[in-house]
Amino acid sequence: MTIPDGRPHVNGDAAAAESTTLSLDDGDIHVCQDGPRDAPALLLIHGSASSTRSWDALVPMLTGAHRVVRIDLLGHGRSAKPADRSYALPEQGRRVGAALDRLGVKRALVAGHSSGGAVATALTEQRPGLVAALALINTGPSLDAFIAPETAAIGPSRWPPTDEQIRRLAGPAFSRAGYRIPDEFLDEVRGMTYHTFTTTMQATRAYLEERALPDRLRALGKPLLVIFGEDDRRWRSSSAAGYRVVPGARVEMLPGLGHTPILEDPARTAAPLLAFGAIHAARAD
Repeated sequence: MTIPDGRPHVNGDAAAAESTTLSLDDGDIHVCQDGPRDAPALLLIHGSASSTRSWDALVPMLTGAHRVVRIDLLGHGRSAKPADRSYALPEQGRRVGAALDRLGVKRALVAGHSSGGAVATALTEQRPGLVAALALINTGPSLDAFIAPETAAIGPSRWPPTDEQIRRLAGPAFSRAGYRIPDEFLDEVRGMTYHTFTTTMQATRAYLEERALPDRLRALGKPLLVIFGEDDRRWRSSSAAGYRVVPGARVEMLPGLGHTPILEDPARTAAPLLAFGAIHAARAD
């Protein structure tokens, strides 16, 4: 079942926007679509403790060339947050593929931010025919590139966290101390359950422990763009060089930006993504 949730849209308009809930077997998935439906599809997958809204500033820069599809992963945003479903990355990738099937998307350029890039990799492992090319934005290649946080974890007795707790926790997600973290990000963290917050974080760790992303991607043979904010405080930006083991991989460093360039400087993030899409995006059927 597909349930439109009331957000206005105009079919056939180049800026057409639609917000939809897809009822999948293991929970409702919230999906946003922007841009002309006959343009090449570009799927955007958010990172941990985030949602489709993390891409809001970037989307208007992409809809001139793409049908932009955004998905709230299970446990995030406006999607369901069940306590009895798996949040393993292969399961999240499977759900993303099922959602694209329901939307009639047969082939797409797939971009993921942070752990969303790992979900994009899991999707490609399962559905290589669905993915034309991959773009990873500040996605750590392996656990040895992770920069351990200085702040203590938030326990279940302190959930949901206060604004100040979230700001301390999320500080390294941006390029510099004192960066004003958007209120929308605070809302997304608070909107998660403690179970979904911790379980989704653990799922990313488990996926990387099993096998590093460059090794997975090298075996898949897909065109690859890696965008990395040079001042990332979550993952060592120098680790982006590890993706060069993937034949033909292109690595774009963004000086002065941190872990979340999609919010810190959407225009500088969009430029290499659009150039990559112009070469590799597949025309929607």
